[in-house]
Formats: sequence, C-alpha cells, structure tokens
Amino acid sequence: MAGNTEVRPHDAAGSLADRAYAVLRDRLIVLDIAPGSPINDERVGTELGLGRTPVREALKRLEADHLVAAYSRRGTFATPVDITDLAEISEIRERLEPLAASRAARLASPATRAELRALADTLEERGLQSGDPRDAMRYDMQVHRSIYSASGSRHLEDTLVRYDNLATRIWCVVLDRLPSVSEHVVEHIHLLRLIADGHADAAEAAARQHVVEFERLIRSVL
Repeated sequence: MAGNTEVRPHDAAGSLADRAYAVLRDRLIVLDIAPGSPINDERVGTELGLGRTPVREALKRLEADHLVAAYSRRGTFATPVDITDLAEISEIRERLEPLAASRAARLASPATRAELRALADTLEERGLQSGDPRDAMRYDMQVHRSIYSASGSRHLEDTLVRYDNLATRIWCVVLDRLPSVSEHVVEHIHLLRLIADGHADAAEAAARQHVVEFERLIRSVL
C-alpha cells in the first residue's frame, strides 16, 4: 500500500537501475549495510543478478540522496549516520510533512483514500499488537511513503522521501534503546484516517505534531 517512490521505468535499463536503487536504498536505511561500509558495485551486481551499469546508476542516485558517498580512488561507501543532523532534518520535515498531509486530504482520489483507510485498519489490527520497534519502523516508512504519494506532488514526494529516509536511519541507530512505540503507531492511524476523510487542516496539524513527537522520542534516548 505504500506509495511508489521510484522513478517509473521507461526502458529495461531504467527498470534494472530502479531495482538496484530500491534494494540498496532500503538496506542502507535500515542499516543492513552498516554506515561506513564499502559498497562494491560488481559484488552487488552479482548478488542481484545485474550488470555493473545499472548498479552504478543506482549508486549515483543514492549519492544524491546522501546515503552513499563516492571518493576518487577509494570507492563508494555508506554514509555515516550523524545524530546531530536530527534537528535540521526535523525542521525541514516539520514544514513539509504538514503540506503533504494537507494536499493528500484535499487531492487524493477515492481509490487512494480507500488504500489509506485499509492501511490504518492494518495498523490497528497488527501494529498495536507488536512491541517490536522494527515493526513500527517498517509501518512508519510505509505510512509516510503512502502519504507522500497521495499528496499528488512528485517534487514534494521526492524531497520528503529523501528526508524521511535520513530520519529513519537515525531511528535505526537508537532502535534498541527506544521505549514502547505503540503511541507512535496510534498517531499514524489517526493521521491516515484524517487524510482519508478529507480533513485537511486537522491532518496538517497532526502531521506536524507527529514529526515533533518523533524528534522528542529520539532525543529521549540520546
């Protein structure tokens, strides 16, 4: 149900690069590829059954996302996670997340609203039953990507996905130290239903509060 955050492929080469990008991006976000680790394009290509060209194209996009860094004669590495970036990332998200929620509440199609309601129902049925913060992290990414997609603005979606990815990496660093995240899941349910029901002003306020509470939650364990 998450929104499609990848560039829609126009040819086979683009499709392969999109695939490499999506796999590497999510591994970098959840720290399956540890910060500072080298990334060998040939090894990644072999693992994914791809040539080096689509992997290299994916790495260029990931560099623009600040998830990898390329150094002359040294290679490409997963970027470090800098906790001090939290304030700046949160400030940007606090301004743009409410806009995305408001736009989604005003502009989403009936089919998209039905998807958001279904996601809220799934969170209520499953999310609150799990105390595993990793489940909350996955739901968080799914919810945010769905809302960004529903906003109807490709530029806003691309920007917010990038900053949400960086915020999620910080979350993953402190994941094992976090208290119960059930309240965080409840916030998602409320926000999704506000958007699905077209309550733009309330959705805008709820999205802003969600970002504020996310930063507070992270800082509570730093």
